[in-house]
Amino acid sequence: MANRKQKQPKKGEKKDEARFMTSLRNELEQEMFKQQLPLGSTIREESQKKVLGSFLWTGIEGLDKLLINGVPKGSRILLAGGAGSGKTIAAMQMLYHHAANGKKCVFLSFEESEDQIRGYMKSFGWDPEKLEKKGNLIIKRFSTLELNRRIDALLMKAKGELLIDVDPILLPKNIKPDMMVIDSLTAIDAMLGNKDNAHLLYVEQLFRFFESINATVFLISETEQIPKMYSRDGVNESLADGIFVFYNVSRGNVRENAIEILKLRGVKHQKRIVAMQITDNGIKVYPEQEIFGDLSRVS
Repeated sequence: MANRKQKQPKKGEKKDEARFMTSLRNELEQEMFKQQLPLGSTIREESQKKVLGSFLWTGIEGLDKLLINGVPKGSRILLAGGAGSGKTIAAMQMLYHHAANGKKCVFLSFEESEDQIRGYMKSFGWDPEKLEKKGNLIIKRFSTLELNRRIDALLMKAKGELLIDVDPILLPKNIKPDMMVIDSLTAIDAMLGNKDNAHLLYVEQLFRFFESINATVFLISETEQIPKMYSRDGVNESLADGIFVFYNVSRGNVRENAIEILKLRGVKHQKRIVAMQITDNGIKVYPEQEIFGDLSRVS
């Protein structure tokens, strides 16, 4: 079959595209200079210097009993589950716990506003503004426009049209967080739409960036109530160091919440699905109350 002749862009369109590329390069170079980020690889040496035996607890009552030593610092953990399963509350609770204990923590939302996130935290009796004033907690909404700009830059970089490295997300200047929450990978997937290779490229660069800053990162992923996959196309779970699965299942007229540590790379943990409750004060896990039966048969 003969190849169809592709439509060539008009001269004016070529000039407009060239102007856009030049403008984008200049913007990115200025941004990188302001942040004093290296023009070489985004994978810094310290990312390879994780201390063996360095762990942290989640701060969620009962959940830490499922962990033998805790979560390895610098891990990337998927919090996967369906609507109402408690994954976002758990993420907020872990972040708030560590911010209250002096760690630098960032909640990065791709969907809801800063005020909405604060409102959710306050509904559980937490005081996010107090920790924000101390500089221990940063709540930031990442705009669709900014995401698209960075995707375009990453695609340019992959094609060899951009010489400098570009981080997939923009953190406040001079902030190197100990812990981050990304809400959510599902929202990122929806924003990327059908851009060629954008999803795979962005996810790969996102995980590389987390490795470079050596922060412990919890990434929220929306799934079915009884998930068979824990992220889009199974890409994220293969890159993640751990997967915590949250369940919100119905048995007759009653819904039950449960949690499971499905995966925690290189670390011993209890492999059981146990009861969980969303209370007025946040998440509580009951490690002695196993959820029995075939979950695939409930909805």
